[in-house]
Amino acid sequence: IVLRLESNVVRRQLLMNIEDRNIQTIAGIEAHEMEQMTSYLALRGSDNITEHADVPSERLQAWAKHYSQPVVFGIRVPKTKWSVLRWPTSSMAQAAGMSTPAFEDFYFKACTLDYAKMAEAAAPLGDLMNRTDVVRVVGPGDTDFTLSIKDIGAVPCTGQANIPDGECFSAPVRESVNGIVQFNTASLFEGTVFENIRYVIKDGQIIEASAGGNTEKINAILDRDAGARYFGEFAIGFNPHVLHPMKDTLFDEKIAGSIHFTPGNSYDPPGGNGNVSSIHWDTVLIQRPEYGGGEIWFDDVLIRKDGLFVPQELQALNPDRLLG
Repeated sequence: IVLRLESNVVRRQLLMNIEDRNIQTIAGIEAHEMEQMTSYLALRGSDNITEHADVPSERLQAWAKHYSQPVVFGIRVPKTKWSVLRWPTSSMAQAAGMSTPAFEDFYFKACTLDYAKMAEAAAPLGDLMNRTDVVRVVGPGDTDFTLSIKDIGAVPCTGQANIPDGECFSAPVRESVNGIVQFNTASLFEGTVFENIRYVIKDGQIIEASAGGNTEKINAILDRDAGARYFGEFAIGFNPHVLHPMKDTLFDEKIAGSIHFTPGNSYDPPGGNGNVSSIHWDTVLIQRPEYGGGEIWFDDVLIRKDGLFVPQELQALNPDRLLG
């Protein structure tokens, strides 16, 4: 058993002036630990979600390259039995725009729903995605893009790893993505909140990226390595308790009626396309009517409209059915 207690305040101070060789030493030690583990459980919480906002970008890039890529993406995710969940805090309640008691109630509902029922409802979506070639996502805003998921595979996530859960992920054939995606949720990445993220994509690559006042910063992140401007994940969210963004990807990517589209590193197959990067940035688009609506099409068949699944075999994933 390895027990590790970490602090974002201490981590920030460490990152401010850390040298590459120090990161490599830490990564070597923790990689060795990770290789011995049969299970990995992370309870993560924070009093300040922007604790790392002023860490120099080159130090964050170095940490991603020398630690996250080899330890997290290279060992922990593909080779251990793992689960990641949040330790609920008042800071999370504040980010969600809730009182602490209301957030506590929401937290336990979102995390402890009937995952067996969800798994049964999600299986047909996984099967359908396994048979699908071309996906088209339309709306809201400027969003209109296509991708192929042919032969990539799909993985329904229904309580086996992340908590809360509620998504089915695949990945695009690497060079198949074309169009525009305009995200309508704020995204927290490395301590900075990015808003109004918009990508223009050609042959799989993000050729134009903007994010309001953080446009320069988002492009610096996407320029970190050869895989950062390609997508490593495409997923559909369906947790019926998670309805609004709270600047916490673990929750936001499960929002009912959402998708998330992820520049950077891919998972191993099934559901992975081989893209390699030091980043993995799940960014969320909500298509329910109050967020502008939208559609998902599989091989020219309408699959979801305004956040609700249309085919009979998928309607068990709609919120009223999952909660009924």
